[in-house]
Order: sequence, then C-alpha cells, then structure tokens
Amino acid sequence: MVKLEAKQDSQFLDFTSSIVPEIKNRLSDITDSRQIPIDLIHKMADGGLFRLYVPKSVGGHEVSFVEFLKLVSLIAQADASVAWCFNQNNVLATTSGFMHKSLAEKIWSDPRAILSNGPPISPNAIPVEGGYNLSGRWNFSSGSRHATWALAIAPISGRIGNTGSDSKEMRDMFIPNNEVDWIDTWDVNGLRGTGSFSFTVKDKFVSEENTYVLGGPPVEEGPLYLFSRTLLFCAGFATTALGAARSSIDSLIGDTSSRTPQDQNKLSLQPFTHRELGQAEAIWRSANSYLNEAVEELWDQAINDRKLQEKSRVNLRLASTHAIREAVRVTDIIYNLSGSTAIFESTPIQRKYQDVRAISQQIQGRMAHYDTAGQFFLGLEPEVKLY
Repeated sequence: MVKLEAKQDSQFLDFTSSIVPEIKNRLSDITDSRQIPIDLIHKMADGGLFRLYVPKSVGGHEVSFVEFLKLVSLIAQADASVAWCFNQNNVLATTSGFMHKSLAEKIWSDPRAILSNGPPISPNAIPVEGGYNLSGRWNFSSGSRHATWALAIAPISGRIGNTGSDSKEMRDMFIPNNEVDWIDTWDVNGLRGTGSFSFTVKDKFVSEENTYVLGGPPVEEGPLYLFSRTLLFCAGFATTALGAARSSIDSLIGDTSSRTPQDQNKLSLQPFTHRELGQAEAIWRSANSYLNEAVEELWDQAINDRKLQEKSRVNLRLASTHAIREAVRVTDIIYNLSGSTAIFESTPIQRKYQDVRAISQQIQGRMAHYDTAGQFFLGLEPEVKLY
C-alpha cells in the first residue's frame, strides 16, 4: 500500500512539474485577464489535479497532506494565483468526504468538476418542500471563473416540519456555477489571477439532495478527512506564500536580464547585499522547516492515531501564520535589494511582492493567530479556534 501511494504521489509530482513551464509562459495572461486560462485549467483537471483531496470511492485520488503541499509549493514558485486556486479548490473538494454519497457522485462524475466559495454575507436559507429558498452574498470566491459549482454556506432559519423547533444548523449548499449571479469585485494588485469574484442569489431554490449539514463527522475513513478545512486552508496558503517568497530569492540570484553587467556586478559586490540575502535565506528556511515539521507531525497522528491532538493543531495554525508573515519579510528584503527595477510590472519581484502581500491580508495571515497560540500555551481557552 505504501509503495502504491508513493508511486501515485510521484505521478502527480511529475505531471505538475511538466505544466510549470506552461504556467510561467502564461503569467501575463493570468494577470491581465484575472483568471487562469481555461485551457490550462482543463489540462490540470484532466491530469487529476483538482480531485487530489476527493475520496477514491468517488473517483478521487486522496493523496497525502504532505505530498499535496509539495505540489502547492511547486506551482507557487511559478505563480501564486494558480497555487492559491489549486489549494482553495482542492480543499473545498474535501466536502466529498463529508456529504452523502449520492451528492458526491453527482458532482464528481464530471472529471472537470471544480468548487468555488467564499465567506458569506448575511445568508439565509428558508426550509420549503423538497429543499430551501436561499438568499445571500458570498465574497472572495477564488476560481470563480473556472469553477463548475458554487458552494454557499448558510444557516437554516424558520421552523422545520411539525416539530415546532428552530433549526440552528449550518449547511453546505451546491449550486451550478451558471445559476448564481457573479459580481466583478476583483480590482486588486496581488493574486489577480485568482478571479475571486463575489456571487449572490435571491430566493434561489436549492434541493435537499444538493446540501448536507456542515460540522458532522466524515463519511469516509481516510486520514485526510480528520482535518478541518481551516487547517488545510492555512497550511496550503502558507505554502503558497513561501513558494512565492522562494522564487523571489531565486529571481534575485538568477536574474541578469534586467540589469547591465556593470549593475549586476555592483549588486553582487555590495556587502549589504550579501548580508540581506543571507538573512532572507535564513528566514525562509526557518519558516519552511517549521511549517513542514508541523504538517508532518499532524499527518503522522492522522495515520497512526486516527486523532489530531489539539496542541498539534494549534502548532500548525501558528506555523502557517508565521510562514505567511515571514514570507512578507523575505519578499520585502528582495524587493528592496532589487532597486528601481522592482517597480516595473515586467520584473518577477513586482508580482511576487504583490501576491505575498495579498496573502498576508487574508484571514490565514492575521496576527491574531499568534494570540490564539499564546493563549493556548498559557493554559487559557483560546478566544478564537480557527484550527
């Protein structure tokens, strides 16, 4: 079994490596159009890259947490927007391990099935015969322009059946992508290629069979489904930030195209360049090692203990936030070392600087997560448990 999984993981690593050059060749298209080219998305989907976290029982690949993040890193070093959508859309696909089998089979019978969602704004789902009337708005829906389904999280309001009791449950609701109203709100500098539009519905009927109760136990036995979406999100987005930061270091070391030989020589001979570059490398390696250690610790528990310890979940939460914040430090250093060439859109550091900054502004990079870890270490009950 171990050998089979290793062979499978190698297969996806090889395939991902093969499309990295194409991603690099399409960077201008990705940024200018604010989306990943649909032919590239289809190539990734046909290679199985959007069903890596889907159970094997419904046609997925159910790769390991550790190996998946290697793929995220590889893609992120080519482009952070593609890596962000790759992580986002795969993490959403873990819903397949919690929903009823008929819905999972309905969605993933399409080999190019991709989910997109975002934080809800005043959603409301009213029970009606056969389903729910749904209204609301969901923002930051990454991959909105290539997804096939929109996933709306909503609380159930009103009274159900003849019990007279109020429903407090939250549900994941799945709507075909072309049946929601998309709003172009994505006027941004960083992560432009994610196309993170908003979507709305008004009194939209969603059948009961296209929903399931959020927060219930998994219906699949794989170790992957012991993880919360939050932990999978934070580790993947931290890996994305580190990947972009890694390539910013590499671009400074290897880039000679935008400088004259004299300027390049001046840069490499400056003592402050040596020190700053050395510090950037140390910062990156430390953050990357800490994140990898936290990921491997939890994955080992998932496989061997079938239970994730709270201290290890807090540790991954901390490692992920720290990786994002340290990625900002690294790209800041490289941006400053790049001098006046850094301000041009055509230079690699400009895109990477903007992308990492955009990641740091999202919920996974908030400084408040340090508070959560500090409270836990002091034996206090964390005020917010995003782990």
